[in-house]
Amino acid sequence: MTRRLLLAVLLCGGSARAEDGAESWALHGQFTGVVQYHPDFHSPYSGANSLDSGSEVKETTDLSLFAGVRLWQGGEAWINPELDQGFGLSDTLGVAGFPSGEAYKVGKNAPYVRLPRAFFRQVIDLGGEPQAVERGALQLGGTQSADRVTFTAGKFSAVDVFDSNRYAHDPRSDFFNWSVIDAGPFDYAADAWGYTYGIAVDWTQSWWSVRAGAFDMSKEPNGKQLDKSFSEVAFIAELEERHQLLGHPGALRLLGFVNRARMAEYQDAVDLAAQTGGTPELAPVRRRRSRAGIALNLEQELAPDLGVFLRAGINDGGKEAYEFTEINQSVSAGLALEGARWGRPDDTFGLAGVVNGLSSDARHYFAAGGLGILIGDGALPHYRSEMILETYYALRLTRHLALGLDYQLVVDPAYNRDRGPVSIFGLRMHVED
Repeated sequence: MTRRLLLAVLLCGGSARAEDGAESWALHGQFTGVVQYHPDFHSPYSGANSLDSGSEVKETTDLSLFAGVRLWQGGEAWINPELDQGFGLSDTLGVAGFPSGEAYKVGKNAPYVRLPRAFFRQVIDLGGEPQAVERGALQLGGTQSADRVTFTAGKFSAVDVFDSNRYAHDPRSDFFNWSVIDAGPFDYAADAWGYTYGIAVDWTQSWWSVRAGAFDMSKEPNGKQLDKSFSEVAFIAELEERHQLLGHPGALRLLGFVNRARMAEYQDAVDLAAQTGGTPELAPVRRRRSRAGIALNLEQELAPDLGVFLRAGINDGGKEAYEFTEINQSVSAGLALEGARWGRPDDTFGLAGVVNGLSSDARHYFAAGGLGILIGDGALPHYRSEMILETYYALRLTRHLALGLDYQLVVDPAYNRDRGPVSIFGLRMHVED
C-alpha cells in the first residue's frame, strides 16, 4: 500500500465533544496489511478445495473509515466504508480453522470498495453507577449507566455483538486464526465477507447481560448476496455473567443459535450419489431446515498483564455449514501476556491451541468426494481432528503503528491425516487513529 494511503489513515482521525464531555461526532481510520507464507508440505493427493501443497505467499490489505455521529441522548449512527484487496492462502480454502481472519472468502487483485457496516445504536440508561465509554472505532466516547438496554440495527457483523472475548477476537490486533478469534461451530449469518443486516438487543445489569438478535442469511450457503426478504434467517441469543476472581475481572458467556434456511443434509447427498453413481453434491438435496448450535466462551484476567481464554462449541453436524466453515465441534484455549515484564508494556505475546472436529455424517460426505465452503480434498480415507497451534507477538512501535509476527502449525489440515502438517508464517502491519 502506498505511503499516501497510510498517511490518509493517520490524518483522518478527529472528533468533537459536547459540554458534558461526550463525543458528538468522531472519525477514525485504520489500515491492515497481512502477508502469509507456507513452505511445501506432504500431500499424496489433493482436491478442488485443498490447501496448495506447494510453497505459497498471499497478502491481504484493507483500509477502513469509521464515521459516527451522536443523534440525540444515547443515539448514534455509524458508517464504515472500506477498501479491500488480496487473497487468503489458496483463495481461502483448505483449512477448516482458516489461518487469517483478515482474508475473506472473496478476493481480488485490484482494490475494491465496500460498505461493511451502516447501523444505528440506541442506548437506554436504566440507572446504576455511571461508567466511562472509551472513544474508538464504532464507539463514541462518553458515559453510560451500569444498567442499560442497547439496540443495534442495520448492517454490521453478528460477531460485533456476540461471542466477544477480550483476548481473542480481533485479527487486526491479536490472533489470526478463524477458530481462535471466534467459536468454530458458531455458523453466524453473514455474506461472503462476514457482514449482514440485522437487529440486536442487549440488556445489561450490574453483573450480567442477556442479548439476542435476528440476522439475514445468504440466499445460498457461502453466498455473496444476502436474502433481503429475511426468509433465510438466523436467531442468536447469549447469556453473560461477569465476576471477580481473586480481584481480577472475568466473564463467562453461553451462546446459542438457530439458522433457518434452505440447506442440505450430508446423508441425503451421499444417498443420492450412491443412486446415481456420482460424487455427492449438496445443492440438489437442499430443503428448508433448521440448524442449531451452542458455544461457551470464557475470559479471565490472572494478573494485570496476563489473561487466559477458552471457547468450546458444538453444532448440528448432520447438516451442511451455511456461512462460516466446516467445524462441528471445537475447543480452543490460550493466553495473552503484555510486555511490561520485559520493558515493552504496549507489546503483547499470545499463545493458543485449537482442536476442530467433524460429525460422522460430514466425514462420510467428504470421504465420498464432496466439497464444502472451505474444505474438500476429493477424499478423506483417514479422518483425524484438525489441530492448530498459534502464537503471535504484537510490537507497538508508536501510538498509531503496530507490527505483528505470527506462526501457526496446522496438523491434519481439513481433517486429513494424509496431508500436512503445515507451518504458516505471518506478518501484519496495522495503522490506526
